[in-house]
Amino acid sequence: MNLKIAIAEDNSFLARAVIEKLSFYNDLNFKFKGANGAELIGKLETNHNIDVILMDIQMPEMDGITATEIIKNKYPQIKIIMLTVFDDDENIFNAIKAGANGYLLKEITAENLHNCILEVVNGGAPMTPSIALKTLNLLRNPVIIENTDEIEKIKLSKREIEILEQLSKGLNYNNIAENLFISPSTVRKHIENIYKKLQVHNKMEAVLKAKKHKLI
Repeated sequence: MNLKIAIAEDNSFLARAVIEKLSFYNDLNFKFKGANGAELIGKLETNHNIDVILMDIQMPEMDGITATEIIKNKYPQIKIIMLTVFDDDENIFNAIKAGANGYLLKEITAENLHNCILEVVNGGAPMTPSIALKTLNLLRNPVIIENTDEIEKIKLSKREIEILEQLSKGLNYNNIAENLFISPSTVRKHIENIYKKLQVHNKMEAVLKAKKHKLI
């Protein structure tokens, strides 16, 4: 077995530490790293022949939970293990909801990381013991889960929803402007307002969040 591994990690020192842990095992083949979720997704478009992704959570431009949801929608066969320092209920719940197959803390040893990668490939859901306990508590207390998923009521105008629908089809500003009989600069202004209201940073995040909350 030769498992192909990719990493999403913005801290180059921590990334090197993980790559070193992987290098101890001949059955693990490190392929590439992204400094954030968006960069990793870009590299996957060139080569998505990957078995396991080790995904950090807090990264600039696109966080690991958003990236996990996007990757799982596009490449459901790839296993994703969150590898993070965050052990709070909200991140655990949101990562699992996004489709993560495992959740590990960065303090993990090389041997345990290797075992967890093998476990996830064989259909398991590896978790650091303290994370597994918190996950059980989340399942036992659904009220906590509901509270972590609350979001302020998002109010978009009819025009903003029309533009979001156009974005979801992969159209650019000029195409949208032609379809809606408005100028590209007006489209850009609407999209800026959409980003603010949805609290996102790019088109893909905006479309995903809008679909998630049934706005489009």
